[in-house]
Amino acid sequence: MKALRLIANLGYGSRKQVALMFREGRVTDASGEILYADDRVEHGNVRLDGEPLDPPAGMLLMLHKPTQYTCSTRDPGAVVYDLLPPRFRRRSPQLASIGRLDRDTSGLLLMTDDGRLLHRITHPRAYLPKVYEVTLARDLRGDEAGVFASGRLMLASERQPLAPALLQVLDARRARLTLTEGRYHQARRMFAALGNHVESLHRCRIGALELGTLAPGQWRLLAAADLDRLFTPRGSAD
Repeated sequence: MKALRLIANLGYGSRKQVALMFREGRVTDASGEILYADDRVEHGNVRLDGEPLDPPAGMLLMLHKPTQYTCSTRDPGAVVYDLLPPRFRRRSPQLASIGRLDRDTSGLLLMTDDGRLLHRITHPRAYLPKVYEVTLARDLRGDEAGVFASGRLMLASERQPLAPALLQVLDARRARLTLTEGRYHQARRMFAALGNHVESLHRCRIGALELGTLAPGQWRLLAAADLDRLFTPRGSAD
């Protein structure tokens, strides 16, 4: 790929802006040799201002989404892209969230520009366990774990019952919920169906990939080992 196109596709600027970087001598190879816009290059051998480029297409990152941020660029107010370097929003292919967390939900959010990976993770047959920490408005009544595990719970306006879900009670108003589906506002609607209200919802794990100590609003790139943890077989992460 030509050097100018490579850098522009990574979101560092428009083609005009990137062309100026070349004229200013800011783009070199790994040895410090000046590169030109029409040079054909390998991604790993290019430096901008002496620094390696962002990962090529296929990038996967983990973000600790705070509340009050949404995952859609069409929503008003703060969006998760505001927490990332501005150039990430200009990448081609486009960087997108893998599934969504609503404005009032915090925790682990994955983002990628790899369409095949996005499909692999979100496909219903993936059965990736997603673990949420839930705080409720009222005390648990005691039968929630059995109802959620039954595979018979129907939500309003749904045509199919929910897949069995695991509920681990932590105390009277806190629990850990593991889902393998991603229906609209599913966790909140499940508790609402049993007469309770979710006060706070936090996703802490997908597969065996944990949010860990990543602070709210922070992100990190994921490596092959992280991807392996993400696709840990169902059940071994629990």
